Amino acid sequence: MFNEEENVALDTYDGDAFEGDVETKFVPAGGHNSWRFQLKSSGDPERVTLMFEVHAGPDENEAPEWSATLKDAAGFDLWESEARSGDSTVVELDGSHPKELELNIGAPKGARYNDEVKIGITAISRDLIELNVIRFEARARASILALKTQIGHEKAVADGVASKAKDTKGEIFAILSPTTLRGYVLVEAMNTDRLRDTVKGVKKARRFVDGETALDEIDHYLTPKPLVSGITEGDVVELVSGPFKGEKARVMQIDESKEEITVELFEAMVPIPVTIRGDHVRVIEKER
Repeated sequence: MFNEEENVALDTYDGDAFEGDVETKFVPAGGHNSWRFQLKSSGDPERVTLMFEVHAGPDENEAPEWSATLKDAAGFDLWESEARSGDSTVVELDGSHPKELELNIGAPKGARYNDEVKIGITAISRDLIELNVIRFEARARASILALKTQIGHEKAVADGVASKAKDTKGEIFAILSPTTLRGYVLVEAMNTDRLRDTVKGVKKARRFVDGETALDEIDHYLTPKPLVSGITEGDVVELVSGPFKGEKARVMQIDESKEEITVELFEAMVPIPVTIRGDHVRVIEKER
């Protein structure tokens, strides 16, 4: 099984050693990610054999097959595998510069959330001395896609996708239709090809925007704004709810902790302060 111990070069040989990016990375189903690293030379020209060990999980017997490719700086394929162990390749070191390498790992389209693959690469010298081991780990994650809709029908499209999602066995994780995002619905799912098939036939849905939507591009939709956001003292507002609906007033005070504002009605016989919720007004003129 995979040895989780820290990777170090053998004390008996101060020669070739791996160095570089070994951070665990997340890969969208059907997508790729890469790691760049180096194989350092002891100073003399030599040939080094790279041995590959591959384990998919969390259940190796049921895990889908990941793809992996190792390239050099010139883009030449040194090793290519459908995530199977036991392969090896030989690399030439000129003794003056480290060998620049790049490992590219592709997640299968049928990957489930948090499916993973671990790849270990062992460098063996000509004298069969184990010089160093480096290990990489990739985990499958979901993708967020933006679905174009007919403007004004975003909620109906979201409901239509949600209805179809019941038959996808949990492949669609989330559907978001922010009130301030017109013409789009955001959908999070694992298999993006099947997602495209799933939304076919949903009325008022158009097509998915090419590429993924990054979480940091939509995180402002995920954090609700305070009800008094955008309202300042002195603003002229129109009441849109309650017994004074339709009346105009000026904002006199704002209580952010309670998300309430105090206003004075313009047409009241006596200027009596009225306290209402921040979402019960619409700003019609900002304080200058």
